[in-house]
Amino acid sequence: MKHLAKILTMLLFVTFTLSAAPVMAGEKLTVLLDWFVNPDHAPLYVALEKGFFAAKGLDVELIAPANPNDPPKLVAAGKADIAVSYQHQHQMQVEQGLPLTRIATLIATPLNCLVVLADGKIKTIADLKGKTIGYSVGGFETALLQAMLEKEGLRLDDVKLVNVNFSLSPSLLSGQVDAAIGAFRNFELNQMAIEKRPGRAFFVEEYGVPAYDELILVAKNTAVADPRLRKFVDALEEGVQYLINHPDESWQLFVSHGRENLNDELNRLAWRDTLPRFALRPGALDKNRYNRFAAFLKERGVVKTVPPLDSWAVELP
Repeated sequence: MKHLAKILTMLLFVTFTLSAAPVMAGEKLTVLLDWFVNPDHAPLYVALEKGFFAAKGLDVELIAPANPNDPPKLVAAGKADIAVSYQHQHQMQVEQGLPLTRIATLIATPLNCLVVLADGKIKTIADLKGKTIGYSVGGFETALLQAMLEKEGLRLDDVKLVNVNFSLSPSLLSGQVDAAIGAFRNFELNQMAIEKRPGRAFFVEEYGVPAYDELILVAKNTAVADPRLRKFVDALEEGVQYLINHPDESWQLFVSHGRENLNDELNRLAWRDTLPRFALRPGALDKNRYNRFAAFLKERGVVKTVPPLDSWAVELP
């Protein structure tokens, strides 16, 4: 009996000690999104909800910005760890002196396209001569348009440009413009279909624009050696793999825990169309592809210089 009592006493002591011990918290990592939460961010939320970040010892917080222009600047200032950005935006900001490096890719194909009404008179790029084209962001979008027009023997002078201030599909549906450049093929086309005014897209990569990554993840240059970043990218890859293998379950994860407002027709259609565009190997870097697009941006005057690639885009060790 004494032996049994001793064993019970030891078990009670161990149980009490374990329950009193503090739970080891994961290493904090703050990720700033580029915009409000939407299907473009699906792999991040799947990795979060499936516990892939936590399994790597990370406590990841995903934050939608109040101002979509701020995330890379906040990361450069050391106010956050990672920001969702765009390949062209990243190059422009690096030229402006922001100490940022691309560490992973979220969406590995262009989403940008030129959109017209499917039942309209514009059937080819050549039909745009003399027409009005809406855009939201000068510089990059006009560079895309210029390349597309040149492919068909036209110049920017052959069209009229109107800044529609992010009101791309409404300006097209209202007849304010004949076409819109800068529309995202996974959103604007679906929005137009929902409005019963389907659109036709001309894809930039099929009209003289080198393929590029639409959404990337950037970190501060001095943080590239931080082991948390490699863990983050590895967990993100697990999230992508689960998303591709289990799209329906992943959708339920995406719209759970306070994100039920995302469960609408537009987001469901965008989810379907974005799924094949996620980077299956987020950490991989195609140097030739990046250099090719960088040369395009320089040739078109979007940037004036292109520093050595390893100073602004890396594959983490």
